[in-house]
Amino acid sequence: MWQEIIAHLSRLYGETLGSPQIVSVGGGSINQTYRLRTGGYDFFVKLNAAAKVAMFEAEAEALQEIRGTGKIKVPYPIGWGVAQNNAYLVLEWLDLDGRRDWAALGKNLALMHGMDRGQFGWHRSNTIGETPQPNPWTESWADFFWQHRLLYQLKLAQRKGFNLPVSLDVLQQRVEQLLGNHQPQASLVHGDLWSGNFGFDREGTPVIFDPALYYGDREVDIAMTELFGGFATEFYRSYYEEIPQDRGYNDRKILYNLYHILNHFNLFGGGYSNQAQQMIKTICR
Repeated sequence: MWQEIIAHLSRLYGETLGSPQIVSVGGGSINQTYRLRTGGYDFFVKLNAAAKVAMFEAEAEALQEIRGTGKIKVPYPIGWGVAQNNAYLVLEWLDLDGRRDWAALGKNLALMHGMDRGQFGWHRSNTIGETPQPNPWTESWADFFWQHRLLYQLKLAQRKGFNLPVSLDVLQQRVEQLLGNHQPQASLVHGDLWSGNFGFDREGTPVIFDPALYYGDREVDIAMTELFGGFATEFYRSYYEEIPQDRGYNDRKILYNLYHILNHFNLFGGGYSNQAQQMIKTICR
């Protein structure tokens, strides 16, 4: 498998790469991750089952889209494919041990959020974790978030035994109340912005990665930064200097984070069921 990956990289670089050093590195719960050193280059390699190659292709396209804005740094996607029943994605290796420039992270994220597509969604579906994430272009943010975020996750969760504490009609009405008069810009969003999906390179430049990208309400990213914590006060100060907080955010935040908690239930089960139920009760009270 590794020889096939190295052969692919050799074709891309126009030179023969050899004598690889391969070291397993810490990553998330979804993929196997490695540092590959060959031919004087360092790469970050993700592996998964061959059927997941579309997931890696979508991730590479998302990184390219963010990189194309020139607003915030991402690892450069080098190549992807299938080798011996394994899907792989090769990214540039970045040492993420620099000083934490929180102000730059806040400002750069706000600049990325300034990219307006005019419609909500993306040109293709992708994944959040391993869960499919549909992104059909939609004019209404309220319709997009209900149909392609909450309802999609709720249906998956109910098939896994999740008990909805209110009727779907009641929850849908509440979503319409919260979002019906909210007219956000269709911003380019990371989509899965928790503390494990950013870092700072050796110069202190902020880097984001592992996107679940689409065009949506920029508040979904800010809401998720608050869900699990790990972001400094300076990050928020800098962000809101660029884009002031909109009225009603604290109510919408719970709604937006419900999507992630439902996804965690669908991926991992456990106590996320109770957390999602409590969030729904709070939203509908």
